[in-house]
Amino acid sequence: MRLTPIILLALFEYSFAQGVRHDKRVFEKDPTCEAIEQGLSSSSKVYYPVLNPIPYNRGIGHWASSSTQKAKCVVEPGTVTDVAKTVQVLGSTRTPFAVKGGGHASNPGFSSTTGVHIAMSRFGEVTYNETDQTVVIGAGLIWDDVYAGLAPHGRGVLGGRVTGVGVAGFILGGGYSWKTNQYGMTIDSVVAFELVKPDGSILQVTNENQPDLFFGLKGGFNNFGIVTRFTLQTFPQTQVWGGLITVTAPFIDQISAATADFAANVTDPKASIITTYNFLLGEPGISQLLFYDGPTPPPGIFDNFMKVPFFTRDIKTRDLLSLVKASPANATANQRAIFHTVSVLDYSRSLLDAVHNETKFWGLRLTNLLTLDTGTFISYDVEPFLPSILSHNVTPSAFPPIRSTRFSPFNIYYAWLLEANDDTFHDTIKQSADRLRSLAAAEGQDLSNAALYPNYAIFDTPMQQLYGNNLPTLQALKKLHDPDNVMELTGGWKF
Repeated sequence: MRLTPIILLALFEYSFAQGVRHDKRVFEKDPTCEAIEQGLSSSSKVYYPVLNPIPYNRGIGHWASSSTQKAKCVVEPGTVTDVAKTVQVLGSTRTPFAVKGGGHASNPGFSSTTGVHIAMSRFGEVTYNETDQTVVIGAGLIWDDVYAGLAPHGRGVLGGRVTGVGVAGFILGGGYSWKTNQYGMTIDSVVAFELVKPDGSILQVTNENQPDLFFGLKGGFNNFGIVTRFTLQTFPQTQVWGGLITVTAPFIDQISAATADFAANVTDPKASIITTYNFLLGEPGISQLLFYDGPTPPPGIFDNFMKVPFFTRDIKTRDLLSLVKASPANATANQRAIFHTVSVLDYSRSLLDAVHNETKFWGLRLTNLLTLDTGTFISYDVEPFLPSILSHNVTPSAFPPIRSTRFSPFNIYYAWLLEANDDTFHDTIKQSADRLRSLAAAEGQDLSNAALYPNYAIFDTPMQQLYGNNLPTLQALKKLHDPDNVMELTGGWKF
């Protein structure tokens, strides 16, 4: 018998109905998600993996694919009250959850979950107050959005230095900016946090009304609740000078010499650099970011960099957002990735040579498909800052635990393709960081009190190495404000 299109359609519909009838679980809503959904206002939304796959996948997605997990649902709260209602349900049901701002965390499970995933993307305001020259920014933004929103006002903030970095985690972990030499760390510019506490209460946390929480939130991440908005000081923002230079292997030594000289001798607080030693496509190289907070730098500051033969060069006078977007930070997005760090006092030439050697050594071993090591990018970022950066604001903060001595952060970043390689890359990046720290100490650098930058540190770093003598105070503060351990249900550094 010949089947007509009508009969075929009827058979398909019958088969589909039978499949749904036998596996209704595919379309069932998780009870906790449903309870949250029923309590939310029309400003918020809950998405499910089968019913709403596009917004659901957007909600759980991260810059690093290894930081993404399949959640029961995605909650996109649109009001602070709806965040409070969500937290109350999660606390009462003891449901694991995640809070994602910009989604740039490389540590797996820090802003992802197999439970309920809270995506803060609807908190996207940039509201400038001309009277007191502050700005209120939402926890779902990336810094590109903030710079764009402030540009018409001729103002800037102490935000991320490369494109795609989320606002929330960056601030709550400390924050190093292109303007840090002039004004301090990002947490030093925070005026207020809008905080949903674990019991659902909503606070405006300032140094005046809640000094203990204000201290804890400056570097203490989500231990005390969910921050929905930040109020930051702003600063004058003109056009800037700088951008990206890429350099091939024969000229790496010249860049190393220029970097060591800059770190040791340049004292102009408007000048800053990031020198990145890379291993890509089987070859070592350098990505060099230059920054000057003004249209034209004084003669001499960047001359040693500018005279090195380059592969590409995009250096010019431009607006801040253009400079931030000039970075290649998104070139390896959507791959598996991990960060780790070393904190140092100085970037000597010998230490930079060691960094170069680490790049080549591990690059050759980790990007070898013959041994099934699927590395795509091996990267070591040298980030010198002036010794005075912690003197701009003397108010105590969770991080850094010691403000009398500045330690410059140093980011190590590995990217790869296969989950089967995770342990190899995690173990190797820790081994490399330990070696560089040992070499810096062997030079005579006193690193005994050198806290690691939490935004770069790998997931199993002992808390003592991040918060030092502040740790007991932070643990007591956590117990006071979260006696039921609701925030233990989510990922990240936990006191």
